[in-house]
Amino acid sequence: MADLEAFAKEYDVPISQPETMKLLEVLIRLGRIETVLEIGCAIGYSAIGMAMAGAKEITTVEISDDAARVAQENFQKAGLSDKITLHHGDAKEVLPTLNGQYDMVFLDAAKAQYGNFFPHCLRLLKPGGLLVSDNVLYKGMTATDELVQHRKITIVKRLRQYLEMLSAMPELETSVLPVGDGVALSFLKEM
Repeated sequence: MADLEAFAKEYDVPISQPETMKLLEVLIRLGRIETVLEIGCAIGYSAIGMAMAGAKEITTVEISDDAARVAQENFQKAGLSDKITLHHGDAKEVLPTLNGQYDMVFLDAAKAQYGNFFPHCLRLLKPGGLLVSDNVLYKGMTATDELVQHRKITIVKRLRQYLEMLSAMPELETSVLPVGDGVALSFLKEM
């Protein structure tokens, strides 16, 4: 993991923050989560961390050619290719092709697209499962207009709408934690 962190720092690749990774590890161990769908793989850092925490089967999606190639190499180096399946492509196109249900969905892709990915996240999440949405506080900008940067207005607006939607859904219990860059935990009730 230290090698991946160094690579991400050197090449300015966004990866999950240490506090977020620790939270994911605790959630996987505590919830005995075995199957995970990750949307937004980058170089494979969080997928590897989740597999090391005990997830037995991880399906991940990555749009970037370079990141997908590096992630595959990292899965092989970590000896986790048998646990992690990478779908290379745009999540808007990949998610509709996926079937089955997952104990946890980790959403960490294009922040402005969370609302578009959500119907598939809900469809693919087992009742009693957990949706973890990363970076929902977006450097504090979703919490207060005082921090919003002009070129980030659309992303912030969409993240706010996404959080409102999560909070309003009766089938979800959602809590936003100020961990890392903000994490929304949404438990899908068993109806």
